[in-house]
Amino acid sequence: MLAAIPFPSVSPEIFSIDIGSFTFALRWYAMAYIVGIIIGWRMAVAFVRRPQLWRGEPPMTAAQVDDFVTWVIVGVILGGRLGFVLFYAPGYYLTHPLEILQIWNGGMSFHGGFLGVMTVILVYSRRIGAATGSVADMLVAATPPGLLLGRIANFINAELWGLPTTMPWGVVFPGGAAQDCPLVDGPCARHPSQLYEAGLEGLLLGLLILFLVFARKWFRTPWAITGVFIGGYGGARFFVEFFRQADAQYITLDNPLGHVVRLGDAGLSMGQLLSLPMLLIGIALVVWARRRAPAAS
Repeated sequence: MLAAIPFPSVSPEIFSIDIGSFTFALRWYAMAYIVGIIIGWRMAVAFVRRPQLWRGEPPMTAAQVDDFVTWVIVGVILGGRLGFVLFYAPGYYLTHPLEILQIWNGGMSFHGGFLGVMTVILVYSRRIGAATGSVADMLVAATPPGLLLGRIANFINAELWGLPTTMPWGVVFPGGAAQDCPLVDGPCARHPSQLYEAGLEGLLLGLLILFLVFARKWFRTPWAITGVFIGGYGGARFFVEFFRQADAQYITLDNPLGHVVRLGDAGLSMGQLLSLPMLLIGIALVVWARRRAPAAS
């Protein structure tokens, strides 16, 4: 029998309370959102309280950051949900429109949430007369901790797991879908792709951004940190998609890897299709920003 790691005995729910016929449950995924937003909020406040990081004045005051957090939460939830509906299951929600706003049943898209937040940045920065690039830099620099926690919560939920693997760090995820591996004799171990994303999108990208902010003073070059985040996330997600199980609606008998763009036996998943433009835009944005303000280095 191949070596594999059994899935840890941890419940997706932190605790639950029965109130009459209603059960309130606090889940790790919801807690990841809450703690990620709080950490990001306090990081943004810390950034704007250090004027030496910026070229001129910081883009916001601490009080404006407090107000901005509410806008960001709305952008994340609406953008993330609508992105999932449009990118991953438009046919289903076209016939079940009343379920679009039922976010408690799951279904959020990072790419949609990102577009929602970028819209909020544009609107709010114009509302307060702040430089849009600096506001975007401040926010994306505070985002990786939330990504780290969110991907760990995905792992705890035993969702978004990877392809079957014989690597010794493969995890035996519970559930019939995770164990549906026709060519595997015995328990099916899969790549813990959620943890790959946590390490790349959350930890590694976050440390790189903090290094550029504090050691290289890249906040003084508007849009450069935003470019690093967009390109870094796009590259990390594109890479991890090679190990991640595609969404069920894209998998068929003649397309077992769930490619939405097929190039012979190879192809691109939906996640790769959405992430490739992010990688290219991020690289271009960094180059443009650095050339536009070469003295900022």
